[in-house]
Amino acid sequence: MQQQELLLAQNAIMMMSKHGVAPIPEHYEIFYIYSAGSNPTIVRRIDETIATGVKFTPQMLHSLRENCLGTERTAKAMEMVGTNIGLTLDNVLDKLSDAGKQAGEYGRTLSTASGSLNASQPPVVLRTMVEGLLGATKSMEVRTKNLEGELKRSSSQITDLRTQLDMVRKESRTDALTGIANRKTFDIELESAIMDWRENGVPVSLLMCDIDFFKKFNDTWGHQTGDQVLRLVASCLSENVKGRDTAARYGGEEFAVILRHTRVNDAVNLANQIRTCIESRKLIKKSTGEILGAITVSIGVAEAFTGDSGEELIQHADQCLYRAKQTGRNRVIGQHGKGI
Repeated sequence: MQQQELLLAQNAIMMMSKHGVAPIPEHYEIFYIYSAGSNPTIVRRIDETIATGVKFTPQMLHSLRENCLGTERTAKAMEMVGTNIGLTLDNVLDKLSDAGKQAGEYGRTLSTASGSLNASQPPVVLRTMVEGLLGATKSMEVRTKNLEGELKRSSSQITDLRTQLDMVRKESRTDALTGIANRKTFDIELESAIMDWRENGVPVSLLMCDIDFFKKFNDTWGHQTGDQVLRLVASCLSENVKGRDTAARYGGEEFAVILRHTRVNDAVNLANQIRTCIESRKLIKKSTGEILGAITVSIGVAEAFTGDSGEELIQHADQCLYRAKQTGRNRVIGQHGKGI
């Protein structure tokens, strides 16, 4: 086994060297997994990159690692916590089963003693029986106290494990980089909003947002600064949406906002509020304090109409987003030409 792991490690390092990939732990993890063939998506993406002759950039590898390994780690964490809860509950059930058996034995002791106690018994026999009952009672008290302590400890363990499970579940619904909802959560919330609209007539609008010239910005300043840009945009989205709405990272530099109880005109107004908020922020390079300039976004806005599915609503908003980018960027375009 160790020999196989060594071969995989050597192969990963050789590939990184061959393709000019910086030898850092994050990159090594990806190429080790590729060498092991344990993640089909990573294998396919790396094979495609090699076949097309595209250079492995830090941003591409960062995105690959975030998108392909985050869900896998979350699933393993949830499985581990779930297993621990199961083991703790099994332990509690075993203790309760033992307590039941002990209580049964104690009951039989009392029953036997009760049947034997009568005035005709000699004092020495009665004394022996009473001493036996006292001993059994004390033993039962000790067992009961021990069981109470063990159940309290188990209860505390289960509470801690449930807290961990809640945290893992929250992480599974959150984009690790930006802290807002991830694509999986977006899909779930959009389906729910569409269902609410169909069944109860609650209007729903969708914003599709794309950071202007993000690739050029990212290539110029590096993926760490690019990550800072993504977090800045996510922060502005979070500040401007209500509790019933959902701001999510849709993918790459694209974001989405699901607006329940909102018609397209009001959605356009909110989109402009978000656009202005983002444009007003100054991006500062943390390492030097250098002001890198302002970030702008283009936003497409659409409202669900009769017969629209979630996918069709996304298409409508995407079409508006495309027009916003084609007509100069840093603007909002809504259905029916509403925008700036």
